[in-house]
Amino acid sequence: MNLVFDANAIIASLHGEQGGELVDSLLHDPAHVCFMHAANLCEVFYEFRRKRGEEQAQAVLRDLRDAGLRAREDLDDDFWQEAGRIKADFRRISLADCFCAALAKRLEGAVVTADQEFKPLADQAGYEITFIR
Repeated sequence: MNLVFDANAIIASLHGEQGGELVDSLLHDPAHVCFMHAANLCEVFYEFRRKRGEEQAQAVLRDLRDAGLRAREDLDDDFWQEAGRIKADFRRISLADCFCAALAKRLEGAVVTADQEFKPLADQAGYEITFIR
């Protein structure tokens, strides 16, 4: 199954927070292909760069790639318009999270998140959301 990770799920894993163990198990389960949109990966990068510096931020990116996380840079018209539709219809979801949801829809996969902003989207056809806590 295709899984698309939101930044907060990855950050929870990297900080050893509640739900992080589920993220780790999903990342390392060969039954899943794991993705993250570049917009969400940017959130992880700046979180670690701001708190721990460039070297640690780069190490986190390497570790995620080594774990099999695949970065996607989708930004064609259909894609960004889908992200815009999600933002317009579900205003409380951040724009970066809309990219995550649009990628999950494109890949016919599930969003993996700790972010409760996704709750309204979980009730919509075409979206599967896995909450880590």
